[in-house]
Amino acid sequence: MSEKEIRLEDIPGIGPKTAEKLREVGFTDPMMIAVISPSELAAIAEIGETQAAKIIAAVREILDIGLVTADKILERKQKALRITTGSKALDNLLGGGVETQAITETYGAFGSGKTQLAHQLSVNVQLPPEKGGLGKSAVYIDCEGTFSPNRIVSMAKAKGLDPQTALKNIFVARAFNAEHQMFIVDKLKEQIEEKNIGLIVIDSITSHFRAEYVGRGELAERQQKLNKHLHALQRLADAFNLAVYITNQVMADPSVIFGDPTRPVGGHVLGHFSTYRIYLRRSKENIRIARLIDAPNLPESEVTFRITEEGIKDVDEK
Repeated sequence: MSEKEIRLEDIPGIGPKTAEKLREVGFTDPMMIAVISPSELAAIAEIGETQAAKIIAAVREILDIGLVTADKILERKQKALRITTGSKALDNLLGGGVETQAITETYGAFGSGKTQLAHQLSVNVQLPPEKGGLGKSAVYIDCEGTFSPNRIVSMAKAKGLDPQTALKNIFVARAFNAEHQMFIVDKLKEQIEEKNIGLIVIDSITSHFRAEYVGRGELAERQQKLNKHLHALQRLADAFNLAVYITNQVMADPSVIFGDPTRPVGGHVLGHFSTYRIYLRRSKENIRIARLIDAPNLPESEVTFRITEEGIKDVDEK
């Protein structure tokens, strides 16, 4: 039985009232219950942790979550889709574009193109599949006041989309601190299907955490919260087959004497969670260099692309 065929009321331990409460907060997909912790489910459904643990165990048994053969993993990954970046070279670097069921991270100095790519993907996800999109909308979580509706208008026109329609298909949330940022993501599961969301953008994922948790004494708490935040994003990506694109800040590593001292913020937590990690840096004029630092099945490599008034293009594209 597929997870879509399972009614919440059919799961042992979930009565009609609990099922209705779960649907109200967006838990329409049994997979989302299977991957949550008992304490989280208990708080959401207003039930005891013991009952929550039994419900989770029942869902996992129904969905046969545990050891699975590799062919099942392949079958799931084959359902992953791609969103074009607007540059064939950059798409090829990523194995065909920004992937659903995955977290794609870019990091780099100011002006390296991270936010430009965030805007471009928010437009491109609206394109039909034959043009490199998903025919869906985007959520843009703005942590630094970087979202520009005027930029969306320019990019939408270049892609042949109606600018007003493109703007209405991007749901923007301004996050004012780390807790607010996490709250927005936690509430998204209630709206993804209703708003037909295929892409979640966070620009930048580390800015609030970096500003609010200062010093070595608060590093552990910062990393724990960031870890929880990333888990929530990955659960959404898996449960709804959507793409997550995050930008990250950088810092200089004083221990590096030779070579590039630029390092991404977020430590090992963010490094391990990002499915695709790309380092962006400026070149001459409007050209940017993208280096794939980490990916599960792609070699480390480097390409160039251009940022124009119409959006992201290949260097040799007019």
